[in-house]
Amino acid sequence: DRKCDVHKLEEGPPLQAVLTREEGLQYYRTMQTMRRMELKSDQLYKQKIIRGFCHLYDGQEACAVGIEAGINLTDHLITAYRAHGYTLTRGGTVREIMAELTGRRGGIAKGKGGSMHMYTKHFYGGNGIVGAQVPLGAGVALACKYLGKNELCVCLYGDGAANQGQIFETYNMASLWKLPCIFICENNKYGMGTSVERAAASTDYFKRGDFIPGLRVDGMDVLCVREATKFAAEHCRSGKGPILMELQTYRYHGHSMSDPGISYRTREEIQEVRSKSDPISMLKDRMLSNNMASVEELKEIDVEVRKEIEDAAQFATTDPEPPLDDLCNHIFYNDPPMEVRGTNPWTKLKSVS
Repeated sequence: DRKCDVHKLEEGPPLQAVLTREEGLQYYRTMQTMRRMELKSDQLYKQKIIRGFCHLYDGQEACAVGIEAGINLTDHLITAYRAHGYTLTRGGTVREIMAELTGRRGGIAKGKGGSMHMYTKHFYGGNGIVGAQVPLGAGVALACKYLGKNELCVCLYGDGAANQGQIFETYNMASLWKLPCIFICENNKYGMGTSVERAAASTDYFKRGDFIPGLRVDGMDVLCVREATKFAAEHCRSGKGPILMELQTYRYHGHSMSDPGISYRTREEIQEVRSKSDPISMLKDRMLSNNMASVEELKEIDVEVRKEIEDAAQFATTDPEPPLDDLCNHIFYNDPPMEVRGTNPWTKLKSVS
C-alpha cells in the first residue's frame, strides 16, 4: 500500500493490508452499484424525472466503501449533501434511494427528503447546509460517549466546508471532551467551482485540526481508506479523543446536476483521473493481477448490478407520489395526532406520528 501522511502521530496505519477474495468481490459490487446508480440518476435527471438538488458521488466510491469496511454498522455516520453512496453502504437499498430521488412513496424518506435528505439506522443523513453536519456529528459522538457502548461517529465534510467556522468550534469541543469522533474531509479538489488552492490558505486539511492528530490518505484506493479508517477507529475507541482524516479523491460529475463541471477544469483532467486512478478499475486490476477473480466473474457482477439498477429505476418511475394527506406526518416522534397550520390560517392539516 501507499504511505500516508501523518500529523501529530507517532506512527500511521500499517503499510500493508490483506484483502480476501470475498472482501474484494464485495467492495467491487458495492462500488459498481454506486457508480451505476449515479449514472442512472444522471439520465433520469436529464429526462426531468428527478428534479431539484442532485449531487452525484461517482468517482468517490472508494471513500464510502473503505470507511464502512473500517467501522461497524452499529457505529454512526453523518455526511453532507453528496449522500447517495453512504445511504447505500448504511443499509439503504437502490430501490429506496432511486424512489427517494424521484420523490415517490417507496423512497427511503417516504419521498419527502429527496437527494440530500436520506436516513437509515445510525445514519443521520445527508445535510443540505454546508458544514452543519459536523457539529451535529460531534453531538452524536457525545451521545456515544455518554451511553458508553464503545461506538463512534464518523463526520464527513468536503474541502469546501473545511473553511467553515463551525468546524473549528467543533474541533475544539470534541478535543476538550475527548469525543469518539472521526472527522473526515473528502477532498475532491473543488468546492463547487473553486479549486482548493483558490479557496484555502492551507490545503493540508489533515493538519487543520491543529491540536487534533491527522492522516492524509489516497481516497481513490479502497484499501488505503479502509486501513486508515480502522486505525482512526482504534484511536477513538481507546479513549484518545477525536482524529482527523483527509481523503484525496475526485468527482467525475460537476458539483451538482446544474454544473456541467468543465468551466473550471478541463475535460482532459477528468479523463486523466479516470484512466489513472479510478477506484473501481484499480480494485479490478489488483484482483485480476493477483488471480483473486476472473474477468468472467466480474462481468457477471456487472450484469447483476445493471439489472438491479434497471429494476430500481423502473420502480422509481412507476411508484406513486405520496398523497397530500401525508405532508405533515412524522413531525414529532410518538405524539398524539395534532393539527398543523397550512400556508394560511384557515388551511388545517393533520400530523400523525
